[in-house]
Amino acid sequence: MLSYLHAFHAGNFADVQKHGALTLALSMMQTKASAIACFDTHAGSAIYDLKSERARKTAEADSGVQKLWASRNSLVSEDWPLVLKVLSRFNAGEEPLTVYPGSPVWFRQFLRPGDSLTAFELHPTESGQLAGWAADQKVRVLHEDGLEGLLRQLPPAQPRLMVLIDPSYEIKTEYSDVAATLQKAWQKCRHGVYLVWYPVLTSGLQATLKQAVKDSPLRKVWCSEVHLKTPPERGMTGSGMLVVNPPWGFDDRFSAMIDGVAGESALGLSHEHGWLVPE
Repeated sequence: MLSYLHAFHAGNFADVQKHGALTLALSMMQTKASAIACFDTHAGSAIYDLKSERARKTAEADSGVQKLWASRNSLVSEDWPLVLKVLSRFNAGEEPLTVYPGSPVWFRQFLRPGDSLTAFELHPTESGQLAGWAADQKVRVLHEDGLEGLLRQLPPAQPRLMVLIDPSYEIKTEYSDVAATLQKAWQKCRHGVYLVWYPVLTSGLQATLKQAVKDSPLRKVWCSEVHLKTPPERGMTGSGMLVVNPPWGFDDRFSAMIDGVAGESALGLSHEHGWLVPE
């Protein structure tokens, strides 16, 4: 199935969690000079117009990144300014925001000489838009399944590795497919930092992924889940991130980031976090 388009959901509360985690992990890794190979398994179309018909149909950004942006002057965590800086680059101080960058754009904003980004996208329309954006960005785009493609690209030439895995999960088997791919990738590159996003659903399907990771040989897996304090009756009630090999101190710093935007005046979330699998 290739029906999912992220344009309907760009900038929602899950994107705030996901791209906040991505920005923090990458910036922490870059405190060391050695090069990083970055991979984005489900890259989407890179840039999203928050005024578009698709974005306005769901208006999910209104209770996500727009709330973050409106709260920007009251945020305490010293790690949010990096996120806000990227948003300001694409919006020129506009309020409300009109443009939301997708995950390959977040990666690209922080690439140094020697770092690389490979972005996978299977959807033909999304892949074409992604390739158009990437043409002058020094980003390699591969029109193929990101889970299968990632394994073919490992191990990378660079000494370090960072991977974002965030499929739509529109197919139920993707939960087990992600767990299997994560294990195989880790066995190829045990030193890599892997970020895995998943939806928290009323159906509880996310438990399949988490249990498979717990039952695998994977070690050092931290889990962050945010839950809407006023959840819908059906569908996505929260958002989760698994972080394999998080940089030292990532857990405390990311928890502080989420705590700063969890209030009713911002995103209206509760946050559960801890080690899904210890060292």
